[in-house]
Amino acid sequence: MKLKPGATVLFQGDSITDANRDRDLKTPNEPAALGHGYVFHVSAELMRKYPEAELKIYDRGISGDKVFQLADRWQEDCLDIKPDVLSIMVGINDYWHLRTSGYGGTIEDYENSYDILLERTCAELPDVQLILSEPFLLEAGDFQPEHLEAFAAYRQAANRLAKKHNAIWVPYQQAFDDALEKAPGDYWTRDGVHPTLAGHMLMAKTWLNAVGL
Repeated sequence: MKLKPGATVLFQGDSITDANRDRDLKTPNEPAALGHGYVFHVSAELMRKYPEAELKIYDRGISGDKVFQLADRWQEDCLDIKPDVLSIMVGINDYWHLRTSGYGGTIEDYENSYDILLERTCAELPDVQLILSEPFLLEAGDFQPEHLEAFAAYRQAANRLAKKHNAIWVPYQQAFDDALEKAPGDYWTRDGVHPTLAGHMLMAKTWLNAVGL
């Protein structure tokens, strides 16, 4: 992937992308507005490596979001920003809230809603470079092997959509699975989902490698 001069880069998703960002800050490239997770690390590296590009980088992840909640705020938090590069990671809440929050969505709802969101995006932003990041899950906290097996369907759905929409795919599950050879799941995530400092840096490096920057 190449970054054109003045490119706008937008990160979207749930709490992993949100990473306690200051939602009152709306201007690009503000450290507090980028959270303290992988988005911050990716942004810092892009701005260090490509100062001549004069990038404008935004984080609009919101903790707890599922696909339909992204869709509800998509005009303001994506289309109005007019990103040249759009990175999305969503899915864990679409799965886990089935078990914890009385959510009634299905895997079909997840894939169909995500597909519609991407179709809408490409129709309004035909030149956007899509990057779909694989939602991941590790055995830690409340998550057991049976959860990882069930969640695989969501990962597979996201991968199908990446292929359908010619998006760059960021293989986070494989990156974390490989990292488990060095340390257990609770080293890389606090609870199987939310990354530690090491986990966020692993995500940042995986993202940069996947997009070729």
